[in-house]
Formats: sequence, C-alpha cells, structure tokens
Amino acid sequence: MKHTAITLPLAGLLASQVLALEPLTPEKIEADVKSEELSNNLWDLDRIGAANNGTRAFGLPGYLASVEYVLNRTRVPEFDVHVQAFNHTFAQVRSISVTGPDGEDVAAVPLIYNPGTEAAGISAPLVDTPVDDERGSACFEDQWTSTDATDKLALVKRGGCAISDKLKLAKAHGALGVILYNNVEGTPSSATLGAENIGLLVPVGTIQQDIGEAWSARLAAGEQLTASLTVDAEFDTRETWNVLAETKAGDPSNVIMLGAHLDSVQAGPGINDDGSGTSALLELATAFRAYDGFANKVRFAWWGAEESGLIGSLYYTSQLTEEEADHVRFYFNYDMIGSPTPQFAVYTGDNEGDLAGAQPLKDYLVAAGRDAYFGSFGSSSDYVGFLELGIPSSGIFTGAGAPTDPCYHLACDTVSNVNVEALTTNTKAAAVVAARMALSLEGVPPRTKTSLNPRDKSHIQAQFSKWKMAAEHALLEKSCSHGEKTTV
Repeated sequence: MKHTAITLPLAGLLASQVLALEPLTPEKIEADVKSEELSNNLWDLDRIGAANNGTRAFGLPGYLASVEYVLNRTRVPEFDVHVQAFNHTFAQVRSISVTGPDGEDVAAVPLIYNPGTEAAGISAPLVDTPVDDERGSACFEDQWTSTDATDKLALVKRGGCAISDKLKLAKAHGALGVILYNNVEGTPSSATLGAENIGLLVPVGTIQQDIGEAWSARLAAGEQLTASLTVDAEFDTRETWNVLAETKAGDPSNVIMLGAHLDSVQAGPGINDDGSGTSALLELATAFRAYDGFANKVRFAWWGAEESGLIGSLYYTSQLTEEEADHVRFYFNYDMIGSPTPQFAVYTGDNEGDLAGAQPLKDYLVAAGRDAYFGSFGSSSDYVGFLELGIPSSGIFTGAGAPTDPCYHLACDTVSNVNVEALTTNTKAAAVVAARMALSLEGVPPRTKTSLNPRDKSHIQAQFSKWKMAAEHALLEKSCSHGEKTTV
C-alpha cells in the first residue's frame, strides 16, 4: 500500500538513541499506563482546539495541528511512521439562524454537509409531520402521505433513522427546508449528513426538543405558524491525513492494529470524542517503544475525517491489497473510551475471530471491577472497513449522548468531559490485550475471505466512487451560499 509523505511544520521532533530494550510483557505495558500522562495528552489536545476556534475538525487548522502533535510523539527510531494523504469534500456552516413564529431567535445547531440557503433565507409556513417513536418520525414514505409540505418548512422530530433520510423525503414532498427538533432534552448534538448526499437534501435547522414540541402543539391546535431558516454554507475539496505508526520489531505478515480517530466535530474540540482514544494510543505507542521481543508487529492508526463519515479509515481499507489485508490479523477500535458516566461495552460481532480480542478485553474490565458487557458493532465508527474485509475486530466504547456523555458532539466536550479513571482502566485493558497478541496470535483465526456482511471491499470502493461523484457535484453548486469562500 502506498503512503504519501507530507511536509509539515514540525518542531522539536523527539530524538532518541537506540538503547538496549527490555523484553515485552503484558504486565510491563500495563504498568506503564499512567493517568497523569493520559490527562496531559487531553490537555494538549484541548489547547490545540482552543487555539483553533474551538475545533480540531477535518479541513481546518486544528486538525493539522493535531496531526503535528501525533507526529511529534511517534517519529522515533523504534517506529516506522507514515502519513497517508487523501482528499475529501469539506463542508462548513459558517452561520445558521432560525426565527420562530413569534419573531423570536431560536438557537440552531449546524450539521455537517448542511445545504446552504440563498442569502435571504427561507421564510415559509410551518407544517407538522407525524411523530412515530417506534419506527422513527418522517423516516418512511408512508409517513408523509397525509402531509402537504409543498413550499413549506417541515417540522420533523429527530431519531429513528439517518437525518439525511428525513431530508430526502422532505425534498421529495416539496418542502423548502426542515426544522428538526431534538428527540431528547438539552442542546442537540451535531451530526454529518454525508458528502454522498450533496444535492439531494433540503436545508435543515436543528433546535431543542421543548421548542419543537411547543410548535407542534400549536399547529395541532389549528394555529397557522410561519418560521424562517437561513444557512450560510461552503463546500470545497481539501486534503487531509491518516497517521500510521508501527513497531519495527515483529513479523510484518502478522499485524495487530489499534485505531482511534484524530478529528473532532466542527462544534467542539472533541476531547472524549475522540481525544480519549487518541490519548490512549499515544500512551500505548510510548510504552511499546521501550520493549523488544515482539513476535508480531503492532500498528497504531489515527484516522482523519471520521466525523465526516469514517472517511480516513474507509480510505485506508479501500487501498489495502488482498495480501496486506491478510496481514492485519486483528483490529481494535478505541472511539470514546472516557465518557463522564461510562458504560463499558466491548465490541463483538458475527465473525468468530472477534472473541479472540473481545473476551480478554471484557475479562480484564470485569476483573478491574467494571460492569463490562459484549455490545454489537454498529455502522458509525472506524471498525466498519475492517469488518467488511472480514478482519477480526473488537474495541471498547463508553457511550455517547445523555446520560453517558451529555457533551457528545458539542462545544463542552473539553477536558472536563472525560472520566480519567475510566480512560485509564480502558487503556490498561487495551495495553494488556495488545501486548499478548504482539507475543502470540494463538487462537486468532485468519480473516474471513467470504464477508459475513453483505458489504465487502467492493462496497468500500463503491463508497469512494459515490463520494467522488458528490465532490464533483459540489463543484457545480455554489461553493458557498453567501459571501466569499474561505480556505485553509
């Protein structure tokens, strides 16, 4: 697989002399994990966010600074380090406003890849859509049959399906835009609508649950309400990067991978999501470089543009040859492992090889007094590409959204939003299991060549074809809906 070198303004790269290394043991790696060092990493990432308009998101300076930070920690003699560059469609909502039926300004949360409106915005009657908490509101064609949304702003409840599905249906039924009200209390979290949906959606403003429910009640009582939505958005194509560091020691045909995404959402610095996983991998990399005696290589990956749709990890897996995919014997995903009120979910799936990593993770956490349990893989983190290649996988997840992480995808996801005790326990679990596999892969089967998912490498490549078409489509639309475009 080809890796692209980039020139970054790196300062103070760590230099170390080759010293006699001690033999690797799981116990030594476990003891090397310190809460203080994990916390220091989180503080550093938080400072990077604070110095870059409160975000470390793909396409913005805070992400480049995060890449520099990881490279400064990993470019050492004991590792081979690669920077894998790729391009992706960048989108940013520069401003968004919602005005309610009584002329009041309503706080609205921007979503990634939200279409822009004309400068004057959209002012139109509100029309309610049926609430269906069981199936998901406004998720299916039959839920729109009794709604006349033509030339109106559709009031839609969040939840039950992808927001983009709701917006496609709204557009198909003639709506000019959507006012999406949250399905839980509190400030709505950000989300991505997906680059592949550029040109297929109507603009959306996301507001709090109580406000949306109040408007819905007034509409049900027969009132005629008008609202306004204005979205100033820009689109272009930007380069971004994955950072990969692997031990020089170990068999290159037997690689254990640990991954965490390095980017945040645009709404905040992303210190639990996923500064927690980033910090864990940095400390494990620091620990592993002090030892020798590896039977198998250990590869650490910090993924780019995860919050835009798993772009970095899917790009990486789409570029693997069959032989390179065979060499990845196990993948561990650490995305949000320090939630303030944590649960301890250990991923496992239909591949029987998953248990080779999942069971020891769960056993460690239970022995440490944590109420750990096996949880299913979903479709929203960086394990997806590995699962689709049949590579045995696992990882830990401590929860997103209330009550586990009320600051999920919000500006308040700062250092104060991480349970360091949980992060330390999870990092130690990751350390012990990775060290065991670095010494022996007994019980770990080869990857499943006949994918257990209906999707496989061809699906990963098809995703990138869609994103490429979306990028080309974006160039045909307004690069920004109001004013001048800004670039990084």
